[in-house]
Amino acid sequence: MVQKPRSTSPAIGKPLKCSFFSRNVLEVAPDLIGATLLVNGVGGVIVEVEAYHHTEPAAHSYRGPTPRNMVMFGPAGFTYIYRSYGIHWCMNFVCEKEGSAAAVLIRALQPTHGIPAMRRRRGLHDERSLCSGPGKLCEALGISIAHNALPLDAPPIALYRRTEAIDVVTGVRIGITKAAALPWRYGLKGSKFVSKPFRTADS
Repeated sequence: MVQKPRSTSPAIGKPLKCSFFSRNVLEVAPDLIGATLLVNGVGGVIVEVEAYHHTEPAAHSYRGPTPRNMVMFGPAGFTYIYRSYGIHWCMNFVCEKEGSAAAVLIRALQPTHGIPAMRRRRGLHDERSLCSGPGKLCEALGISIAHNALPLDAPPIALYRRTEAIDVVTGVRIGITKAAALPWRYGLKGSKFVSKPFRTADS
């Protein structure tokens, strides 16, 4: 059963529907900053993401569909989970119209719900280190390949709109060598929970 957010946690907005993701990935990505992501009631505020599209070589979909990336070529509003370097799971949200093969990588969260569970899974106490990277947040939220190709508007996943105006900063994506100059990394300005600082003029 999906746990309901505790009343002591920060306020969350209305649930996001799959239709939210049926837009250009460069519109969806910054709009996800400040939204709340929960998996079985555990999660937090999205503070860092990266956008990927099949027209640029850093995307897994660049060379076309494969058994691993097939969900990226389907309808928007579903998860794409993959293992990075054979070690860490990474969570992506499929965007745009069917066949566009675009997705947003969720890079970091500010923990707000189920923090004790995150600490047990990660084996550490510091909240800033629980979800400060795509592999870390998947471990903290218990995400694995079992969560691949799941709808983003149905249990065990819940997404909620941000409730207030925020400042979003941009920068180049991290840990890639192809299309590395594209400024498709987005983050919450001033957040101490991002994976790495944003080195831009407005950060």
